[in-house]
Amino acid sequence: MERGGTVYIMTNKHHTVLYTGVTSDIVSRVIEHHEKYYPQSFTAKFNVNKLVYYRTFTSIEEAIMEEKRIKGGSRAKKIALINSVNPSWKELSEEL
Repeated sequence: MERGGTVYIMTNKHHTVLYTGVTSDIVSRVIEHHEKYYPQSFTAKFNVNKLVYYRTFTSIEEAIMEEKRIKGGSRAKKIALINSVNPSWKELSEEL
């Protein structure tokens, strides 16, 4: 049985930090970010807890490939990607 995955981008309150990640369980992962489950992590240190982009794939391998593609791009490309689906940068975790 193939396991799906989700690539996501989170930011902080002022949208100054962008974090791209991949997970097989987006709901649990977003909760971990909100609760600063890993207090020494990058996202906890920089208060990155606002989900502004996510895309789900049928396999985790596809999601990992997309994460690498996004991470390899510039900040401007990440912003354009977010704006293409979420131009107001609203918190998307409520949709999950």
